[in-house]
Amino acid sequence: MNINNDKRKYRFLENIAIADIAYEAYGKDLNEMFENSAMAIFELSANLKTVEAKKKTEFELENEKIENLLYDFLSEILFLKDSKYMVFKKVKVLIKENKKYQLKAILEGDTINPKRQQLENDIKAVTMHMFEVKKEKNMWKAVVVVDI
Repeated sequence: MNINNDKRKYRFLENIAIADIAYEAYGKDLNEMFENSAMAIFELSANLKTVEAKKKTEFELENEKIENLLYDFLSEILFLKDSKYMVFKKVKVLIKENKKYQLKAILEGDTINPKRQQLENDIKAVTMHMFEVKKEKNMWKAVVVVDI
């Protein structure tokens, strides 16, 4: 039996799907940069014009490193999307710095309903690839890559 016959059962396609989306988010302070980072996730997930702010979700996080706090914050948003089946359109963040960075977030959105919302990318995770938080002059900047 000839295993290497010419009747192929599959082929690999290139440049059809891209597994990651990268973005930069900016803010005059940490609160605004975190909010803008979340807004990028929201916009990647759904057309925000089709999402209503019917439900509020609040959570708190803390971490010693600001990079890890942002990572945890964005990961929590994705966890809420997957576990509570929600998409969001508004966010308010308050970060305090004591011995650790402490974050309180309020998200507004709605339960996912493809009949009412135009859904976009189903983000699987925030990756550590190229992940960065830094202060440049008077602005905070984050570089984030998400896996879709």
